[in-house]
Amino acid sequence: MGAHADPRWLAVALAINVAFMVVEVVAGLLADSLALLSDAAHMLTDVAAIGLALLAVSLARRPPSGPFTFGLKRAEILSAQVNGAALLILAAVIAWEALGRLGSPPDVDAPFLVAVGLAGAVANGAAAWALARAGRSSLNVEGAYLHNFADLFSSLAAAGAGLAIVLTGFDRADSIAALLVALLMVRGGVGLLIESGRVLLEAVPRGMDAGEIGGAMAARDGIVEVHDLHVWEVTSGFPALSAHVMVSAGDDCHGRRRELQSMLDERFGITHTTLQVDHAPRPGLVRLDMGEGEPS
Repeated sequence: MGAHADPRWLAVALAINVAFMVVEVVAGLLADSLALLSDAAHMLTDVAAIGLALLAVSLARRPPSGPFTFGLKRAEILSAQVNGAALLILAAVIAWEALGRLGSPPDVDAPFLVAVGLAGAVANGAAAWALARAGRSSLNVEGAYLHNFADLFSSLAAAGAGLAIVLTGFDRADSIAALLVALLMVRGGVGLLIESGRVLLEAVPRGMDAGEIGGAMAARDGIVEVHDLHVWEVTSGFPALSAHVMVSAGDDCHGRRRELQSMLDERFGITHTTLQVDHAPRPGLVRLDMGEGEPS
């Protein structure tokens, strides 16, 4: 259950990132370009993010055992949280360095910056494509994808900065490009933390309405009342539901339960359900609890 991530495409993306990260570190040092070095630093976090995603996929596939009755499926959500936080931290570091360089920009080998930036865009685009193939419906993969997409943008920004320096001599373009990359990383990191936080706080999954679900259940024939309704997400693509359902007195509890489970699957895509089904009291039936004493 859950959104399945294909580890083979994750491995392809990891290999691409490792190879080009080494190229960008060397190129950034030779060109004295913060945009390229920030891109290389971000690629290092890409490597860590994809490696963490691969580990999380492996853990999530383990069957339930011992105290982990759902298995380790939320390892992928924890991975997404780490990736989101890493994006914000790295964005702060890059922005701090870029702001410092705006006042005293170094000499940058602009033609070299353009060439490496364009090559990086190709490599990052290939890695982002591989991650999209791995399954972006998983927040775990989405976290790694956002890292790589920011790298794609930063490579294009580095190439654009180099071109601006070549054409206009505006040497602050390199630092401005790094700031734009940092802003993109903040946007992706915040979004990732919010979405993974929703899962950890057991919010109703995106696109689902607990009121609508409860109303659909209560509208079924023979259903008297639905309460204690909970809808949450165990991990990406794995919604779950539990509820206490009252059916008409004398009705078939098990039959009504099966009907509700079928409706929840077909209409809302919820296959993991826990329904406690009881009979509603007959009208006019009064239960008296006289305690241990004798009736008067």
